[in-house]
Amino acid sequence: MDAPLPVPIEPQRPLGNTVPSQGGPAITVRDLRFGRTGWSRRWWLGGDPVASAWHNALSGTFPRGEAFFIEAVKAFRDGAPPRLAAEIRAFVIQEVNHTREHVAFNRIATEAGYDMARVDARVEAMMAKTRGRPKILDLAATMALEHWTAMMAHQFLSRPQYFAGADPQIARMWQWHAIEEIEHKGVAFDTWLHATREWPAGKRWRVRALMMAVVTWHFLRHRFADGLDLLGQDGIPRWKARVKLGWYLWVKPGVLRRIVPDWLRFFRPGFHPWDVDDRHLIGAAEQALQDA
Repeated sequence: MDAPLPVPIEPQRPLGNTVPSQGGPAITVRDLRFGRTGWSRRWWLGGDPVASAWHNALSGTFPRGEAFFIEAVKAFRDGAPPRLAAEIRAFVIQEVNHTREHVAFNRIATEAGYDMARVDARVEAMMAKTRGRPKILDLAATMALEHWTAMMAHQFLSRPQYFAGADPQIARMWQWHAIEEIEHKGVAFDTWLHATREWPAGKRWRVRALMMAVVTWHFLRHRFADGLDLLGQDGIPRWKARVKLGWYLWVKPGVLRRIVPDWLRFFRPGFHPWDVDDRHLIGAAEQALQDA
């Protein structure tokens, strides 16, 4: 594994490998690389085609999605307070590293026989709809989607059974990604607060709440479709795939069911991502990652 990448907090003042966060833990850039030699099996997550398909579908969105997040946040970094500016730089580097690893993951999925280009095409179609619109809406969408990734990251780190029986190299990649998603979960939100600092509180809340509702609708609809597509490539009939994927997401292990309280919390006036302080998950997961 490569050494963590130094991240400067101010020009000509190197900080080392961490950036202190506004409300959460220090943001640490871990420039890690994971297996590039393929999976031990096509259904890499415990031999379960449904669990494997869901995570493959998520991974298929990350290269374009995280590039979108980076550009949305960078658009508002000028004039940001020094600490937020440093967090934005660390956020960008973390997301670039995540993109690289998911590109590699998606390539292995393709080598395993999946047509990941269809997932990518759906993401690109969604990205096309955002072109030309005000940048502040891109930032609002990023804030909402970063809350989604943080909620799922919390589940992945607090319930290791999600990756029970997974290919070890891939489980470590998802664990690493989850650690950093929790670490930087407040950056897009704090950038939004900075960018809308002159807005009335009511307008700020209405845009935030509406964007989360819209993002949730599109995220669930399209990711479910991606999962069904990949299960169809495994030869599973569509009706059976719908039942199995719905059961996996909402019943057992039920990652979507479990995040409902945190999703609702986003709509509370005065909400901030660090209202839920889950930094303790980072230390335990990072130690396990280092041990591995």
